[in-house]
Amino acid sequence: MRSPSWHRDEIILALDLYRTLDLEEMNKKNSKVIELSDILNILTIHSNKNENVKFRNPTGIEMKLANFKAIDPDFIGKGMTKYSKKDEEIFFEFKDRNEELHLLANRIKQIVSNKEINEQISAIQDEESDTDYSAPEGKVISKLHKLRERDSKINKIKKEQYFKKFNKLDCEVCGFDFKEVYGDLGEGFIEAHHRVPLSELSEENITTLDDLALVCSNCHRMLHKKGNSIIELSNYIKNITN
Repeated sequence: MRSPSWHRDEIILALDLYRTLDLEEMNKKNSKVIELSDILNILTIHSNKNENVKFRNPTGIEMKLANFKAIDPDFIGKGMTKYSKKDEEIFFEFKDRNEELHLLANRIKQIVSNKEINEQISAIQDEESDTDYSAPEGKVISKLHKLRERDSKINKIKKEQYFKKFNKLDCEVCGFDFKEVYGDLGEGFIEAHHRVPLSELSEENITTLDDLALVCSNCHRMLHKKGNSIIELSNYIKNITN
């Protein structure tokens, strides 16, 4: 069976390895290449990977590094030219952002290396429109963000705190109030959004009440779409409605 196409998270991890290895180290026997193979095999991205015994093995990673050689304008030599468009896009996206790339790759590794967290995010189903605007940070960190938002205990306390202060549960972005529009059907309904930017989120984060914002369903989707902050999206709405 043919291995599935490389996902953004996987390319980020491989590109980070490419940027940290010397050329002579980019082979399937290198310990860091083998380590990356192990990490890619515990990622909860591909549902059919267990059926493929060659899934992301060291040889496949060696080939991916050779793809980057073909893309890299600073590489003198010849790489494997059958790279994907996504390989090229992500390579140049992080062309002069090595520190950011390395930080992002390390966060992904931290998350998937935590067995409990990795199992929890694997249970989060992909939403139909996720492929339309997947987070720049990748699926793993995006799912951790959603996991933090779905903590029912802290969400309940956050709603109680907000209602006690404002006597209503309205969207902190646009002011929409489900109770006001839907009556009893909408009473107590509001969604929680994790304020911490995806780029700063790691498995070590502990969600606090101040980390959460209460938002309507539409604003919640828009916040996830481009990684806007509450203030940025609120100002955007004001600008287009005035």
